[in-house]
Amino acid sequence: MTADRVPTATVCGRAFSESDVEIVRRIICADAQTTRAAIARRTCEALAWRTATGELKAMSCRVALLRLQERGLVQLPPPRGGNGNRQRYQPQAEIVPPEHDVAGRVQDLCGLDVRAVETRQDSRRWNEAIARFHYLGYRPLPGAQQRYVVEYDAGLLGVVGFAAAAWKVAARDQWIGWTPEQRKRRLHLVLNNARFLLLPWVRVPHLASWVLSRCARRIAADFARRYGYRPLLLETFVERDRFLGTCYRAANWVDVGETKGRGKLDRFRRHVLPVKRVLLYPLQRGARAELCS
Repeated sequence: MTADRVPTATVCGRAFSESDVEIVRRIICADAQTTRAAIARRTCEALAWRTATGELKAMSCRVALLRLQERGLVQLPPPRGGNGNRQRYQPQAEIVPPEHDVAGRVQDLCGLDVRAVETRQDSRRWNEAIARFHYLGYRPLPGAQQRYVVEYDAGLLGVVGFAAAAWKVAARDQWIGWTPEQRKRRLHLVLNNARFLLLPWVRVPHLASWVLSRCARRIAADFARRYGYRPLLLETFVERDRFLGTCYRAANWVDVGETKGRGKLDRFRRHVLPVKRVLLYPLQRGARAELCS
């Protein structure tokens, strides 16, 4: 049996043949001092793994390399810093709680804005907020992504992050109606609202749904400027036993069902993760038909 005929491992939406895996092994062994980031870039170049605009899919590749390592197919060098490879995030900025909770009405928050993360300072504040106050903690978002900070004149109110969509979600895929081949070709047009946080001292009714609506209005254009294409659909997963997802429903997201409690690596159907509600938001009319084209 030739290398290319060996069954493939599919990770991060890409099928890796045995010959692909062997290329990754050679890249790793070529330089004992190389970093994981450099390995990801060289792997993308060797396998021609690029975005629709021709850029290397380095972030997706870094996640894929971790998945291949977890399956025992490759052995990466040790990480050199707190880069999300299950090392604790080290805070770099200070978010100081105000003396009093932020309360009142949305319309009373002077200078309220949802702004894209563009500077290193914004990125540090975003990471800090998630690391300290989000129940899932900090890990780098996978794949193509767009992050936002929610601010008003007196300071930071929250953060939002969108990243690569989940590879398989039965409820989402049934709602869209696409085939596995269509999903493989068009999955990049779906974005996952991977993180959404309002800081714990913010007590403003309807602010969460206002933020979601603002993000939905601008994310397609922001993504097009950054990556050269416009996403068609947003998805998110709301842990059923922890949250109600009220703000998503108020912002007109569609509840399409539940997950099965399986993670990306649950190949043995052990159902070890919490069940989550699956909510979707089409970014334009005819999004489903476009995803199935």
